[in-house]
Amino acid sequence: MSSTGKGTAVIETEGLSKSFGGLRAVDDLCLDVPAGVVFGFLGPNGAGKTTTIRMLLGLMEPTSGEARVLGFDVRTQAARVRERVGVLLDNDGLYERLTAYDNLDYYGEIYRLSRTERQSRIRRLLEHMGLWDRRNERVRTYSRGMRQKLGLARAILHGPLLVFLDEPTSGLDAVSAVSLREGLRNLALREGVTVFLTTHNLAEAEKVCDRVAVIHRGRLIAEGLPSEIGTGIRRPRLEIAGYGFTPGMVAALESRPEVERVALGEDGLTIDLNEGASAAPLVRLLVDMGAGIEEVRKQAAGLEEAFIALLKEQQA
Repeated sequence: MSSTGKGTAVIETEGLSKSFGGLRAVDDLCLDVPAGVVFGFLGPNGAGKTTTIRMLLGLMEPTSGEARVLGFDVRTQAARVRERVGVLLDNDGLYERLTAYDNLDYYGEIYRLSRTERQSRIRRLLEHMGLWDRRNERVRTYSRGMRQKLGLARAILHGPLLVFLDEPTSGLDAVSAVSLREGLRNLALREGVTVFLTTHNLAEAEKVCDRVAVIHRGRLIAEGLPSEIGTGIRRPRLEIAGYGFTPGMVAALESRPEVERVALGEDGLTIDLNEGASAAPLVRLLVDMGAGIEEVRKQAAGLEEAFIALLKEQQA
């Protein structure tokens, strides 16, 4: 196993596999997660993400292969792993009848933090999450977004070097999701915490993750910077803002050999191009057909498109 990236690897796996009867849920997984990054672990439902996390936490015995978390072997030192990491999975672990402050104070005692440490850490985390003024309210009165923030504070209360988060923004409104994403970035940047994040939201992963890995049917199919994923299969994209776009224009564009796909939205057109295609003839076509063009932007397709293309490539 080797270390890569910004610093010493906090998660290292080599040939990590898990079978359930004839099903290979995780198949020969090799990962190196460097310290101090937000690492996105991406894949469709049933890809093996949850099984991988359970093995990394020592909650499930691998069928074969090796894994070390913070330098500890997950087979023989699982308890030491769980003592040193933070976890926020499908259950936030909060007690609804207790206040936010009392929840964190209770967990602080479990983590054997001194009273002074608890008070200082709880205040700092609640202020950072924007919850300090609501600290004396019972958790059952909290919105979903507030609970997620409090759950994250609970997961990092004891100052872990590594935090596992499973779909942390699922079900949140846009404002709460943005706020939580900013909290994750600050964790990595200000406190040096490594965040291991699973999410179905590819746009979110592109914004918040330093590195990502894509798993499909238990196998790792891509790993690297978000901008590197799918290099070679990402199609260039044309964003055209304006007015007067019609279904006839869409049909005319779709008939062009350099065009892969056209989507008509409220503010304009999104055109996925084949590699090497020029934007100028397409813009001229639209103008000749009567469209009002206000802005044209050509860029590479995002992580979501690359992710879909990768999965299609695997299924081909």
